[in-house]
Amino acid sequence: MKKGLMMVVASLVLVLSACSKDNREKLYVYNVGEYIDPEVLKIFEDEFDCKVVYELYDSNETMYQKIKAGGTNYDVAFPSDYMIEKMIQEDLLIPLDYNLIPNFKYIDDKYKYLPYDPDNKYSVPYFWGTVGVLYDKTIVDGPVDSWSVLWDDAYKGNLFMYDSQRDSLMVALKLLGYSMNTQSIGELEEAKQLLIDQRPLVYAYVTDQVIDNMIAGNAALAVVYSGDATYIMDENENMEYVIPKEGSNIWVDAMVIPKTAQNVELAHEFINFMQRPEIAKMNTEYVMYSTPNTETLKMVEDQEWTKNEAYSPSEELLDSLPMETFRDPGEFIKQYDDIWTQVLAAPNRR
Repeated sequence: MKKGLMMVVASLVLVLSACSKDNREKLYVYNVGEYIDPEVLKIFEDEFDCKVVYELYDSNETMYQKIKAGGTNYDVAFPSDYMIEKMIQEDLLIPLDYNLIPNFKYIDDKYKYLPYDPDNKYSVPYFWGTVGVLYDKTIVDGPVDSWSVLWDDAYKGNLFMYDSQRDSLMVALKLLGYSMNTQSIGELEEAKQLLIDQRPLVYAYVTDQVIDNMIAGNAALAVVYSGDATYIMDENENMEYVIPKEGSNIWVDAMVIPKTAQNVELAHEFINFMQRPEIAKMNTEYVMYSTPNTETLKMVEDQEWTKNEAYSPSEELLDSLPMETFRDPGEFIKQYDDIWTQVLAAPNRR
């Protein structure tokens, strides 16, 4: 999952309190990686006289499986769009009381009423972004405007693909002109073959390792999430980010309240708190992912690291490209799993 500058092992629990006998009200927050400024959690604890128990997971799928299995008490979680859709369908979420979330007014209308939660009944957007190609301008010759650059023999052994089933298959499907939500086994087979053909060119399939590697200039090209691209470009001026002309994934991560919640009222307070413009500013500055908060965006629009296609793609650009949001494929996920297993099993001889 994009979200976070460094992923951590699943089920690591960070208890943000120095006092083991603390009997304050507890809020259990389940999130991925370094996706919140730690100072924000401390401010919330102090203001609401509570203790935040902050547990981390490594993927949407890990989070889903743990919540679905039961026996947990998470009050707030941060799934991605397609997983929110799945959790709604399986009745794993509590409908939100927007009377308790007045800061929802700051969320840009573009990120409301999206297909994964069409009535905005269960989720409040937290960050959004795209997936694209990050490249080193000192190595890559010529314009980079297509996913096809990732199949260029000139960069053999000098590119990273993302170790994510849906994202990597998205790259191939988009290059072929298909929907990244296809449920055609024939189209998936074509995408599989394209990725297998590419395998000898790929140095490695990676997740967060791509960040340090691209900052260090260890590869010419990489598939990355836009927030990671913003951070990398801020650290290495030779890097540039582009959303290919064939289109890509435009994603939203949001805050939800699982049915495991034991403290629903405080969970609403937390979601509302996270969308205070000054708090959302702290988080977007810390994580460098794009905020859907209109007031926060005004606060950071003059900062140099927000002035790029990764953090602030223009509406004209996004409207001109065949962008999609991932949808839950339901039972067809088994076909995606099988195709991805075959891709990873293919030889990778450089």
